[in-house]
Amino acid sequence: MNVVVAVTAASGALYARLLLEHLLRAPGVERIALVCSARAGEVAAWEGVELPACGRIERFDNEDLFASPASGSAPWHAMAVVPCSVGTAGRIAAGVSQTLLERAADVMLKERRRLVLVVRETPLSLVHLRNLVALTEAGAVVLPAAPSFYGRPQSVEALCTTVVERTVALLGIEQPHYEWGRTPPEE
Repeated sequence: MNVVVAVTAASGALYARLLLEHLLRAPGVERIALVCSARAGEVAAWEGVELPACGRIERFDNEDLFASPASGSAPWHAMAVVPCSVGTAGRIAAGVSQTLLERAADVMLKERRRLVLVVRETPLSLVHLRNLVALTEAGAVVLPAAPSFYGRPQSVEALCTTVVERTVALLGIEQPHYEWGRTPPEE
């Protein structure tokens, strides 16, 4: 499976780092396309987060609309936008494709492929909610970055991992994860 990971400038770069690490450990993931918005790097640096780099992660410039994630004929099977700003969610909901991130999400929707948006905003306005409904109606999965406490996480990373594990599962990737009533997997 080939997965696109898009990172916006919403707070929560740790979610992106953890997702990339999980995808790199997943045996079914062959390639990862990484697309970052213009300000995503600045936010990640401010939050003290460095995204992993390795041969299976191919970075694409967000301004490169000729990159393979911009085409429905390219073999990208699923996409996660993590963290996803509500501005990005709104542009995707409206079909605005001025950047590679927006176009790749548009491709996922038009090709009926998996698109998971890990939205990082609170509170939500009526405009935000309507955009999220439009995205859901178009086939995207809206996954608020709202961690769960069932597994009694002992660190911020463990707490964020609860959202990342859900993201991985929603992308259609099999990987050990916390299940209610079972002991959490070792980190």
